[in-house]
Amino acid sequence: MYSAELGKIVEAFQLENILPEISLEGRAVKKKEINRPALQLAGFYESFDSDRLQVIGRVEHSFLLSLDEEKRKKAIRGFFAHRVPCLIVCKGLEIFPEMMEYGREFEVPIFRTQEITTDFVAELIFWLRDELADRVMMHGVLVDIYGEGVLITGASGIGKSETALELIKRGHRQIADDAVEIKKIADRRLIGSCPEIIRYLIELRGIGIINVKELYGVGSVKDQKTVDLVIKLEVWDGQTGSYDRLGLNEEYMDILGNKVLCNTIPVRPGRNVAIICESAAMTNRQKKMGKNTAQDFANRIGK
Repeated sequence: MYSAELGKIVEAFQLENILPEISLEGRAVKKKEINRPALQLAGFYESFDSDRLQVIGRVEHSFLLSLDEEKRKKAIRGFFAHRVPCLIVCKGLEIFPEMMEYGREFEVPIFRTQEITTDFVAELIFWLRDELADRVMMHGVLVDIYGEGVLITGASGIGKSETALELIKRGHRQIADDAVEIKKIADRRLIGSCPEIIRYLIELRGIGIINVKELYGVGSVKDQKTVDLVIKLEVWDGQTGSYDRLGLNEEYMDILGNKVLCNTIPVRPGRNVAIICESAAMTNRQKKMGKNTAQDFANRIGK
């Protein structure tokens, strides 16, 4: 399970630290969801997930403002007693003295932002989903081809990097070479990126390491891309190899529980693998738009 440090969240969203005397070192959250504690401030704590980030907006603030001093102290104390990771107050709203008092007592950091609550919550959830996403490192090359994120895999030395370089020369963009970090941002969304240490680099046997960004410009690279298609390169086996010639039998690769369409491409001298990858990417786009040429051809034969 991954975690996000509170200090990193404060820096990313430029939050005002109301209680700087409380150290943020070692404090982190592991939940992708946030909570607006309206029911909790009203005294209802059944099924309350105290591990989530807690965000207060105009509604919660107005409720606390409507309470007399004794009830407000009781509501805020009961909330902070659960030792939530932190409290974030939106729209630059007033920080009640009771918040400061019980924040110190229970060592709960308090932050404030000028952002509108709904906008801030949406941005925070998106950031947490990326930061805490399940992830896996895969051996391969990720390239943006006509807007499709194509993950090229295969045995070491089969020509993945050379294919990626040819695609870059043809105007497409490199995301990662050799090691691709894939995050599961949502149930149907996989995002691929490159580890910082090898970003923009490609290894070419016989030449060495080249920097794609420096050689071909900033338009030839991209930091991340959804993984839409997998192309598996393998050595051509004319004797026992069985390859789909019509495109009716779709194969899939399981990545973090998501099924991604996988095309197996046999490689032998004379085959232009880069053009084949381009065609596979465009065919995948066509299918998303409701056009399946292979199925149309099969229907034509059936008639």
